[in-house]
Amino acid sequence: MSAAQEALVRAAARALARANLVHAYGHCSARLDAGHFLVCAARPMGLIEPGEAGTVVPVHGELPEGVLGEVRIHQHIYRLRPDVGGVVRSMPPTVMTLSSARVTPRPRHGMGSYFSPAVPLWDDPQLVRSDAQARGVAETLGAARAVAMRGNGAVVAAESLMHAVVLTWYLEDAARIEWQLRSAGLAEGAPTLAPEEAATRAVGTGRIYERMWEYLTAGDPEAALADLSQPRTQ
Repeated sequence: MSAAQEALVRAAARALARANLVHAYGHCSARLDAGHFLVCAARPMGLIEPGEAGTVVPVHGELPEGVLGEVRIHQHIYRLRPDVGGVVRSMPPTVMTLSSARVTPRPRHGMGSYFSPAVPLWDDPQLVRSDAQARGVAETLGAARAVAMRGNGAVVAAESLMHAVVLTWYLEDAARIEWQLRSAGLAEGAPTLAPEEAATRAVGTGRIYERMWEYLTAGDPEAALADLSQPRTQ
């Protein structure tokens, strides 16, 4: 594990907090290799200090002492998805509101396109404290980029932690659009992006992810030190 990987996890945690995507609760992780990942310190993400250690967690095996129980979700996603290099467990407020009514955002605008054809719902409001529950969340996520948890936030999985942070912001923006359309009585009959439209729109070129990462981490003391590369999983 490098200092740059540790800086990435800390900068990601603070960025999520500044964007109001987590509060006292939430955590993020970056894959180190096929068998291990680094999770942020087990405390409010916005309070994590520069240089503060996270914990290396095995993809298979027991959680190390002091690691939060819901980090099991990360374990099961990394087990099922070798393509995933970063996971964010967050509490986006509009996603939370919609999910409480068993609603997830539809792909109605550019940032929603990244979640086409739909954001799956884990239809259980309980905390995820067992392997069976965590496996259920990971299986509900499937090949998608995000899963909403009824009244309990969301989990985003992507090729790197930088991508997962950006997609968490996109998910909340998609939920904002869904909420506003429904509040205005405009949702019924409003267009959604067809799968082929979404595939064309959900691009990574033009520094799409990098520019949002820079926006979210602006002013962070460790952002420039962070390793933004995708992890090697083989």
